[in-house]
Amino acid sequence: MSLSFITPEDAYERERIANVRPHTWNNPPPTTPYQLVIIGAGPAGVAAAEVANALGARVALIERDMIGGDCLTNGCIPSKTMIRTAQLYAEMRDARRYGAEMPSDITVDFPAVMERVRRIRTHLSGGVSAQRLAQEGIDLFFGDARFTGPDALMIKGEILRFEKALIATGAHPLIPPIPGLAEAGYLTNENVFDLTELPRRLLVIGGGPLGCELAQAFCRLGSKTIIVQDKPLFLGKEERDAAQILSDAFARDGIEVRLNTTAVAVRMENGEKLIDLVSDDYRNKVAVDAILTGIGHLPNVRQLGLEVAGVDYDIIHGVHVDDFLRTSNPNIYAAGDVCLEHKYTHTAEAAAHIVVENALFGGRERLSELVIPWCTFTDPEIAHVGLYVREANRLEIPIKTFTIPMHEIDRAATDSQQDGFVKIHVKGRTDKILGATIVARHAGDMINEVTLAMVAGIGLRTLARVIHAYPTQAAAIQKAAQAYYRTRFTPSIQARARRWLAR
Repeated sequence: MSLSFITPEDAYERERIANVRPHTWNNPPPTTPYQLVIIGAGPAGVAAAEVANALGARVALIERDMIGGDCLTNGCIPSKTMIRTAQLYAEMRDARRYGAEMPSDITVDFPAVMERVRRIRTHLSGGVSAQRLAQEGIDLFFGDARFTGPDALMIKGEILRFEKALIATGAHPLIPPIPGLAEAGYLTNENVFDLTELPRRLLVIGGGPLGCELAQAFCRLGSKTIIVQDKPLFLGKEERDAAQILSDAFARDGIEVRLNTTAVAVRMENGEKLIDLVSDDYRNKVAVDAILTGIGHLPNVRQLGLEVAGVDYDIIHGVHVDDFLRTSNPNIYAAGDVCLEHKYTHTAEAAAHIVVENALFGGRERLSELVIPWCTFTDPEIAHVGLYVREANRLEIPIKTFTIPMHEIDRAATDSQQDGFVKIHVKGRTDKILGATIVARHAGDMINEVTLAMVAGIGLRTLARVIHAYPTQAAAIQKAAQAYYRTRFTPSIQARARRWLAR
């Protein structure tokens, strides 16, 4: 099966390109020196440029490809758009669970699914268009930038001098070194959303967030899907009971998960891709129409002239930064996927704000002070913030956990979304929140309440007093807080209460 992709003639594609990489764009004459030059117009670069420009700085923003970065083009926006449609199809097939009649003929119109992805991606591209950024007063350059010294860089033969610089060049997909993979062809997040034809059989290599999200989406849209993970667990960073709930959901969807399994060779035969898989001493092969790799990303650090600028880096971890996001050149900073462990859009934007404060205004904002939540947008979602129990144990921090199963929450019952839990960790003998994991249909939204409490220094005792609208699934957070509050009813307090009531 030969898969088809969108062409440059697609109407939505033409409009999107006109927004984020206009072919007729002319770079402005450089202003020397810029107070801040930014390389990379992804989430970190755009956020830094807009904030610095709003505060009056002379800003140059450089992009070699398209404004918006992975998030807009081939990450968060297209994936969540696709996931929502796949969820709708799953609910139609499961209509009896909601007391409804299942449609007699459920047919997936995959080209329409992907047209919606392109339409929404194009619509949102208008918010970061080249014209809008230029109208705000940002000098926008397209082309490959390369440092020519510790305070200058070159783009298309022009020298841009700067007082401070920000490297925000992002990352690119890590491709597994499997013999025959390149010759057979494969998908990554960089081209999977340009598909216009559904692969009948899909192999996903990698059991991380990207692999899990897209495996479930494609399965629900009709692909026979296999996840191959070379480790004994998928979503290895998450708590095991959370991953197990998702594993059960995958089984109900019909996804085949092969753990401790490695793809060792790929070849083409009769128009299909044959993949040799090895698990322990067992070797077999599977035939598929498409292979999606999702084993991680590597930072974009090559061909930037970082050595000339005096910036330390390596190809695995990217640009080396301190807690203030400074590089080894004190006038050059980095933010986003090119240097951070947590490669999320919201982390990149938060890091960009730190850079603007520290680079331009002598601030002392620290990366380590950020409270960073994240979410894997499967069904159910798995969201987390703060410490895991295993991390607290390793750090010898006493920890107590309060867990509320979602089946105890009225709104989860009415929604028939009872799989999951809210689990909140506090420091032993206190109500200080150290972390939380939420597994639920809306976990990504729910985790924000816990994150706010942690940032504001609000403990579970206070959270127990927050009135939650009824009925909502977020009531599980309130119930966990109330469970903590009841632990304060020690025997001595109970005895005093009984004496008071017996008067």
